Amino acid sequence: MASGIDHLVLAVTDLDTAADALAHDVGLVCTGGGRHEGQGTANRIAFLADGSYVELMTVADPVAALAWAIGRETVRALAAGGGLAAVALNDDDLPATVSALRAAGSSIGLPVPGERRRPDGEAVRWWTAVAEPMGADALPFLIRHDRSGSEWSQAAVASRASIPHPAGGPVRLVRLDLAVTDPAALAELHRRELGLQYRQVGAAQVCTLGRHVIRLVARRDGTSDATVRLAASGPPRRVDALGVHWEVGD
Repeated sequence: MASGIDHLVLAVTDLDTAADALAHDVGLVCTGGGRHEGQGTANRIAFLADGSYVELMTVADPVAALAWAIGRETVRALAAGGGLAAVALNDDDLPATVSALRAAGSSIGLPVPGERRRPDGEAVRWWTAVAEPMGADALPFLIRHDRSGSEWSQAAVASRASIPHPAGGPVRLVRLDLAVTDPAALAELHRRELGLQYRQVGAAQVCTLGRHVIRLVARRDGTSDATVRLAASGPPRRVDALGVHWEVGD
């Protein structure tokens, strides 16, 4: 089953501008990225010390992007002004998880391969499994990385624990708050389709996945639909950037 948040997909119109904003406003530097060959999208990645990452994704070819699930959500999020397009959960046992979920009645699809080409030409590969409806305000998707390449080798993942982000040394993802219309109904959808277990804490639905927490809270006017909580050693930051509210600090 899912062991934590793998990454957050943020839809942006321009990768260079978005990467600058992520570094200046939030305090995260992008040190990876490339092109999704034939799928109409490209990205920049800010790797975090806990093994997760923030992915900035843009659309170069909308027709090609609409042909795959995460591309479609990125197109949809950009049409709405940008921001959080999708949430990925890490699952290194993906085939077994999908088999168990489907046997229990989930509509999740079978794992499909994906690939990104880095600037140095190396291919980074993974598998994803998607249940519908997918999206930042609906269901996360599951991902398993191919850890044979240099980007996801044991040494590469370990080295990310020392990336000196401007926010203050290594930065960890702690919590993701999603503002939704009906937290209880969405928590039940997450349980039925992905096997996620939530508990009610006040008015929120709370799911603990390894070192990460996902909170579903009621949407309120004037607040961001997504709040990302990051642990860092620098001065606290509370900022709205790239369509997301960020809380950074100890």
